[in-house]
Amino acid sequence: MGLGDKISNKAEELGGKAKEATGKATDDKDLQAEGKADQASGNLKQAGEKLKDTFKS
Repeated sequence: MGLGDKISNKAEELGGKAKEATGKATDDKDLQAEGKADQASGNLKQAGEKLKDTFKS
């Protein structure tokens, strides 16, 4: 797992933030929840990448 995965994970997190903001603006609770889930998924993947990097060092 390299830089491309890290970028993809960060993009997923940022996309989730955008979905959540759009959901709040349009009062769409489903879109808001989907955005939060995307953020959590991106954060979890980033944590996994950091853990892998720790053990590589």
